[in-house]
Amino acid sequence: MRKALRSLPFGDTRHLQAHQFLVDEAYLLDAKHYEAWLDTLTDDVRYRMPVRVTTARGAGFDTSPGMAHFDEDKYSLSQRVARMGTDHVWAEDPPSRLRHFITNVRTFESDDAEHLVVESAELLFRSRGDVNESALMSCGREDLLRWCDDRWKLARRTISADESVLRMQNLAVFL
Repeated sequence: MRKALRSLPFGDTRHLQAHQFLVDEAYLLDAKHYEAWLDTLTDDVRYRMPVRVTTARGAGFDTSPGMAHFDEDKYSLSQRVARMGTDHVWAEDPPSRLRHFITNVRTFESDDAEHLVVESAELLFRSRGDVNESALMSCGREDLLRWCDDRWKLARRTISADESVLRMQNLAVFL
């Protein structure tokens, strides 16, 4: 995705706005305000997490071509959110307690003023019920933010898990 021209300084207004976007998004997900989170996405959003593979050094790839844990658009994300309000969300009953830690935020100019490329690192803490062990998930994210409706919205997100074998029971949460 990155066809970035240059990294923005941390004091740049666009970097500060992008960082604020990510912090606000993390809050919405932690608080389970999923409808409000959907409103931060563009109508043509693509939200994906390719399957990581462990390969020999120099192999030239670290994801399995054509395979993803999820590859979603606004419609499929909204269906997942709608399902959260039903009795058929067994993977989240009891609901997870989540904490999204977002760090190492770097922002890059793109070819036009309407878009920013944003890299970040995420550590997700997840706890469910009283008997299951808590889980951590570390990943990198590359986002494309688009200026629309007088604010930044998420147009693309590619999530790169730091493990090739995920240690979570399921991926019924948003990263």
